Amino acid sequence: MLLVPLATGALVGRPVGGGVVAVLLLAAAALGLFCARTPLEAWLGISPWRAQNPRERRFIPHFILIYSSVSLGALALLLRQIRFHGLFLVGAAAATAFLGQAILKSRGRQARMAAQLVGSIGLTASAAAAYYVASGRLDTTALVIWAANWVFAANQILYVQARIRSARATTFEDRLAQAKGFILGEFLMALALASAWREGWLPGLALLAFAPVLWRGLPWFFSAAGRLQIRRLGVGELIHAVVFGALLIVGFQIQL
Repeated sequence: MLLVPLATGALVGRPVGGGVVAVLLLAAAALGLFCARTPLEAWLGISPWRAQNPRERRFIPHFILIYSSVSLGALALLLRQIRFHGLFLVGAAAATAFLGQAILKSRGRQARMAAQLVGSIGLTASAAAAYYVASGRLDTTALVIWAANWVFAANQILYVQARIRSARATTFEDRLAQAKGFILGEFLMALALASAWREGWLPGLALLAFAPVLWRGLPWFFSAAGRLQIRRLGVGELIHAVVFGALLIVGFQIQL
């Protein structure tokens, strides 16, 4: 949810020369912040992952410092190359999404899925940021790429949660009852994509990027009941993400 949007935004932006360096610096900054998040939350006591002994507690600040230094150093070099106002706007939007996620997480398990959906807005912001540093523009294309990546990420979250909740379901009716949110999400995604294509925001070929995830839920509903293979599910969603990113890039490149 971080690297695929970053790659799509960067390649659609067609970076050349200094743009390539800017994208690499953005990737370093984004990865540093992403890696710093877990130890920071553990240090603040707001993460389910906690230090188990004094040795681990001593290590947490060191990792926060290392990751933060990488991010701040990359950002400092990046802001010397580009005008910062667009990057600042995207970063502020992502920070707001992560704050909203933290608030939802504090409400307990019932808000877990909503927290994941809101947090994915911040992760997929790397698409708009990468497009901006690659092309120098924060325009409609940047926002559409961001939105497309978020819609895809939201679909993945809903699908995985539906699979987990229905792990013990043995009939079609049981699966249907546990996957109402996923079915509604599929319908809303198809409606949003059709509207975006009709308005000319999303290239027709880019719609194909969503075809595999719109289809994958149907065979599952009618498949025989079996044990949920978490690793296989994760690998499958990773493959879907890579295919989605590649098709989205091709669709925008042909349009451009």
